[in-house]
Amino acid sequence: MYRIAVAGTGYVGLVAGVCFAEVGHKVVCVDIDEDKVNIMKSGVSPIYEANLEELMQKNYADRRIDYTTDYMTAYKDADVIFVGVGTPEQPDGSANLSYIATVARQIAETIEKDCLVVVKSTVPVGTNDKVEQFINDFLVNDVKVEVASNPEFLAQGSAVHDTLYAERIIIGTESKWAEELLTNIYKPFNLPIVSVNRRSAEMVKYASNDFLALKISYMNDIANLCELVGADVQDVAKGMSYDERIGSKFLNAGIGFGGSCFPKDTKALEYLARQNGYELRTVKSAIDVNTDQKTLLYKKASNRLITFNGLKVAVLGLTFKPGTDDLREAASLENVPLLLDQGADIYAFDPVGADNFAKLYPEGSNRKGSITYVDSVEAALEDANVCFVFTEWGEIKAMTPESYKSLMRTPLVYDGRNLYKVDEMKEAGVEYHSIGRMPVYRESEKESRNNELQASRY
Repeated sequence: MYRIAVAGTGYVGLVAGVCFAEVGHKVVCVDIDEDKVNIMKSGVSPIYEANLEELMQKNYADRRIDYTTDYMTAYKDADVIFVGVGTPEQPDGSANLSYIATVARQIAETIEKDCLVVVKSTVPVGTNDKVEQFINDFLVNDVKVEVASNPEFLAQGSAVHDTLYAERIIIGTESKWAEELLTNIYKPFNLPIVSVNRRSAEMVKYASNDFLALKISYMNDIANLCELVGADVQDVAKGMSYDERIGSKFLNAGIGFGGSCFPKDTKALEYLARQNGYELRTVKSAIDVNTDQKTLLYKKASNRLITFNGLKVAVLGLTFKPGTDDLREAASLENVPLLLDQGADIYAFDPVGADNFAKLYPEGSNRKGSITYVDSVEAALEDANVCFVFTEWGEIKAMTPESYKSLMRTPLVYDGRNLYKVDEMKEAGVEYHSIGRMPVYRESEKESRNNELQASRY
């Protein structure tokens, strides 16, 4: 058992701290927000994450984890300090390292014994070299300090599972002492450990996330072409998935990726490349495709309708993905302002994200339109003129085509997650537009579209 301090209680820090406690370590999580600390002490998680709250309560009751704003006490006797604070994106695409610097300074001025500092935050390649030098520059006591890199690969919505049952643990160290200490800390997890140097570990994180972002953007690009040539991207993805070199994951076309990782990490790696005089063309293209993809359905609907002014618009899903209340880089944040500016009366449903969204767009009049938050899919759809699906929550997936037909004033649906079968929506009498599949037009439009496709073949 090791004494572990964790700086930061967001997705990275809190999940890591709770999971370290779950395998038997003594953990204290540090945050500057006293109200947040008190909430966590009461057994309530400040973030929506499956199974996290149960493990918080269990390990707090067993005295394996605690929460505090007193970083001096937390850090001074720790064997290892994990840093999980945010590195938000700056306007130029670079990572903001000010929170990392603040924690590093606190550690330098506080620790009283030899200590390993482990950065779990996603940071540009070479950052941990600077962090180690920064700590040594401000070190107060005569102790040994080394910095290691230990990037996380959790997905929001399954973060606890992804930590306890990870496919691999990446550790980046510059000495045998640091490697052995970090290996021993992770030994109770009984997971594969990949040991590399610090800079390689930093790059593994970016290279992994950006590869997945590339895969998503590639499929979205293919989906857009599928619509033009009469192919179905879901059939294409199924055919691709049997190739073990490609696999079946991250082949679902949609309205782009969001969240706290992919958008930020693609921009950060592209910025790093530019700073080193290199153009990372593949990643740059993925960023461009994703930016355009997010408003693709809005543009389609704008071409279909004269105006959104005075129309009831159902918005189903506000978070960037199901299983989380996180709105960062969500498609809803791109589309809702556009709809409001056009005078739409939005009725929005999200089972967990509505409160966070309301902080940005309070209920009532907003811009030229208005927004109302409802507690069911049916309430959003009732008498709606048009519907946008942005998140694949279970409640939304469970809706039948007949429900759209019966509830909506005009059964016109723009589905950014390809939740429903095209033929079933057609049979129900719903005009249905999705991503990478032939849309269900009104009959006159469909006949015209078929004629265009036939003509293009000769």
